[in-house]
Amino acid sequence: MKKESISTYIIALLVLTSLWGMPTRLQAQEFKLITIEEEAEKPALFQGVYVGVDVFGFVNQVLGSDAKTAEVSVEANLLNRFFPVVELGVGGMDATDDETNIHFKTSAPFFRIGANYNVFYKKPHLPGYFTVGLRYGFTSFDYDVKAPALVDPNWGHTHVPVDYTGVKTKASWLELVLGLKTNVYKDFYMGFTVRYRSRLSMTKHENSEPYYIPGYGRGKPNNYGITYNLIYKLPF
Repeated sequence: MKKESISTYIIALLVLTSLWGMPTRLQAQEFKLITIEEEAEKPALFQGVYVGVDVFGFVNQVLGSDAKTAEVSVEANLLNRFFPVVELGVGGMDATDDETNIHFKTSAPFFRIGANYNVFYKKPHLPGYFTVGLRYGFTSFDYDVKAPALVDPNWGHTHVPVDYTGVKTKASWLELVLGLKTNVYKDFYMGFTVRYRSRLSMTKHENSEPYYIPGYGRGKPNNYGITYNLIYKLPF
């Protein structure tokens, strides 16, 4: 009788212990499911590579600009948030000023390297990206500058004509970039950027400065730029 009572007591204790631990196990299982769902929602580190071609330089030239620019960009998508990018191109100018009759000519490659940050990274359902970014740009180039002999209006002295050929120089700059990229069809995108450029360095000749810097624009300390890109997301 005592053995039966002890056995009944042990069984009852085991049942109560099991019932007591059940909510804990259910909570653990529920937590495990939530954890799995949360992990499933985390974006993959690598989400593709985008190759873009800027068409603004071509359109700008068709509309009458003296500057000629062609460039491509390669951009990686990390976590749908960070976009490291490399931009390569060729820029040039061959123009004569109507007032001073000064002729300037140059053509050279340039590169920029930097990254974009997707402001709407928490909204992957959107069909595109709104980004802010930073670039470092550099170019090394030669230029020609020619000007006719000028007469000093005050003293009447005639100055020797300017004729410099193959002047070697290089320049570097920073760009603050705002961009918008939108999916238009499957893996094809279109996008544009607006850029504020600030010159960091420029090698100066003792008697002249470049009127135009490939990849940067007019040789001023600061200027603005625009790109309009046709973009394809590579299938891997």
